[in-house]
Amino acid sequence: MASVVHSANVTVTDQRCTDPVVLNLWHPIAAVLELEPGGEHRSRLLGAHLTYGITSVGDLWASADGQELPVIERYGYLWTSLGSPEGGDSLGIPFEIPEAHEPDRRNMNAGSFQVATSAPRAIENFLDMGHFPYVHTDLLGVEPHTEVADYQVDIHDGEIWATDCLFFQPVAAASATGGQISEYTYRVPHPFCVMLYKNVPTDPSRRDVIAIFVQAMTEETVRVHNFYSMVDETTSDNGLRRFQQVIFSQDKPILENQRPTKLPLDPRVETPIRADQSAIVYRRWLTELGLTYAVIPA
Repeated sequence: MASVVHSANVTVTDQRCTDPVVLNLWHPIAAVLELEPGGEHRSRLLGAHLTYGITSVGDLWASADGQELPVIERYGYLWTSLGSPEGGDSLGIPFEIPEAHEPDRRNMNAGSFQVATSAPRAIENFLDMGHFPYVHTDLLGVEPHTEVADYQVDIHDGEIWATDCLFFQPVAAASATGGQISEYTYRVPHPFCVMLYKNVPTDPSRRDVIAIFVQAMTEETVRVHNFYSMVDETTSDNGLRRFQQVIFSQDKPILENQRPTKLPLDPRVETPIRADQSAIVYRRWLTELGLTYAVIPA
């Protein structure tokens, strides 16, 4: 049964997902440290109504419409699935983030934000360096440094990797003391999860990891969980969160004003430019996976 929501003269049908590609994935639903032991929390996932929490003895649990769901904890988040995430599902969690296991890393949820957009739109926005000078002015970019240099995008072992991504940033991280050319590597290991690796301002031999794990509440509403794995001995947890919250507050209105809300997979619908190399590969990858949820198929 679909529920119809009317808001700001827009009608959205929240149909429960039937796409097996998406149903059989693990999906993030909450940062574990933000769950009150013994409490009960409610949310949505793929159109289903979720109830979840952590017991007084530390056991995670989740259910949808009264049905018990599988749960795991990875990188500080509770993940669940409405399908069968085990057994040959190469897109499932856990995808590995080796850096997160290094003892001097600070792993944290830098904020979870609800956004009126689709999960693939959120992923594409994260991949887009071209908007840095215009949306994140004086932070991640600044005019006249607007050119996106050529970079490489390939698919390795079922994941998208964009390498040699160089961009001038006036404030590359909360710990930065000045502008720098930042080198990014983007990785998409899951249709609704994306991360970037960027050189640490205080130690260029290492990489910070910044990721978004997107919870598709419905086809056109998401919660974006911002994951940090940082090499930063000076900035407080609140300082790291504030920096990310400023960045995301600038992205949110852009995402919510994109039309159509679902991501078109037909390359002829939205004209790509050179800066969209990652987006082109991402859309082709979703098409090859056979994903139909939260997208407009080609």
